[in-house]
Amino acid sequence: MPDPKLMKLQNGSDIRGIALEGVSGEDINLTDDICNKIGQAFVLWLSQKTGKKAGDLKIGVGRDSRISGPKLEDAVIEGINFKSALSVHCGLATTPAMFMSLIFDRTRFDGAVMITASHLPFNRNGLKFFDADGGLDRGDITEILSLASSCEPGRPGVLKCKSFDLLSLYSEHLKNAIKSAINCKNEKPLSGLKIVIDAGNGAGGFFAEKILKPLGADTTGSQFLEPDGNFPNHIPNPENPEAMDAIRSAVIKNRADLGLIFDTDVDRMSAVLSDGTEVNRDAIIAITAAILAPEYPGSTIVTDSVTSDRLTYFLEDVLKLKHLRYMRGYKNVINKCKELNKKGIVSPLAMETSGHGALKENYYLDDGAFLAVKLVIALANAKQNGKELSFLIEKLPSPVEAKEYRFKILTEDFKTYGNRVLDQFKKNAAEAGYKLPESFEGIRISFNDDKIQGWALLRLSLHDPVMPLNIEGARKGDLNRIKEVVKDLTAGFDKLDLSGLEN
Repeated sequence: MPDPKLMKLQNGSDIRGIALEGVSGEDINLTDDICNKIGQAFVLWLSQKTGKKAGDLKIGVGRDSRISGPKLEDAVIEGINFKSALSVHCGLATTPAMFMSLIFDRTRFDGAVMITASHLPFNRNGLKFFDADGGLDRGDITEILSLASSCEPGRPGVLKCKSFDLLSLYSEHLKNAIKSAINCKNEKPLSGLKIVIDAGNGAGGFFAEKILKPLGADTTGSQFLEPDGNFPNHIPNPENPEAMDAIRSAVIKNRADLGLIFDTDVDRMSAVLSDGTEVNRDAIIAITAAILAPEYPGSTIVTDSVTSDRLTYFLEDVLKLKHLRYMRGYKNVINKCKELNKKGIVSPLAMETSGHGALKENYYLDDGAFLAVKLVIALANAKQNGKELSFLIEKLPSPVEAKEYRFKILTEDFKTYGNRVLDQFKKNAAEAGYKLPESFEGIRISFNDDKIQGWALLRLSLHDPVMPLNIEGARKGDLNRIKEVVKDLTAGFDKLDLSGLEN
């Protein structure tokens, strides 16, 4: 019988919980014993999936900079060993590096576990899992937690564990990618470039020390490279305005050619150009697509649902690509990208506005460091041709007004109520003559006349009693005009708290 306490730790295709005391009202629910049981369960699941005996499995375990990481890593390793599998202790690592441990000839692990909670507060932690097909899906995590429910914490008599410096091997892989892509015979192809890194005290500091510096780049002004799970400077999150302000300031202060910022476990990134322009959300998708477009003409770029009409214009009218706006959730966009390619529809990139970006050429792996490599290569090639990196997105229209609102649903059965709101919202919009483009998540309205220009997306949160509303106005005043339309279209739903629209 599945343990409800264990099952509640599932967060989509990850496991997330509270691993440390220190925040009022947040009790620890991700303990050493639970991680031990989850380690055992992953062995059982992987043995069933691969057909290998548990004793023949080799599983890598790594972690980010979180304070609780080392003890949870030890607990997972003990659980893996208790079921007779060999564990490989990788220590400080990144989520993408853990997947690559299944690919590299020197490792060839059967599975991997990354202990991370991405950008969440210091007291949180979690686990991500990989097998040969990539990151595990929601259903796989449910199976693993169900298996863990029937396990008891166990410690092996003899620890069957090796240690391996995975981060150095991964860094060599990325260094070689840069060297082979830049038309330069010099062993230091990044000489003359100034690139600053903001690792936010997560695991991403290696990108400056192990990749950029050895290739000749000047990384003076890089900041928060030291792993520190207290995250004393800013939240390690490329979506966070404070974090983006920090890397922007570093770029301007040090007159850098490029700034790169990573999240805690380096599966997401954003950038800042030499003039201080922030390249995140729509812009990070646009610049990545622009880099790929010459190699994949006419291909399809898959994004999440909250991307703008500006991005569609840039992808389709400027780059002559196709834009498939899908659902939020990095696994959703990645799986859709895989599905298209299996059907023979070329799709080189699946990317979210959060900075999760997966390239077909890189095993559909959402790898912030690999995206950073693509930008560094593009920068070096642009400089060789006397250009700035900004030329790639100079035709991407700038946002004028944009905002996200989150409406609380004031009833227990929030999903039923939220779906009623969406149905009526769509019906009202159609009757009013508004344009309703295809939407795989929520209801989207596009406005393109003299009165209003822009778009709105109303959707229902998967897990919370909340309906997020994203609005973007193409001109000053359009955002407020769209707000008034939304008020009219949602009239009569007294359990939907629209008070936020007054701000």
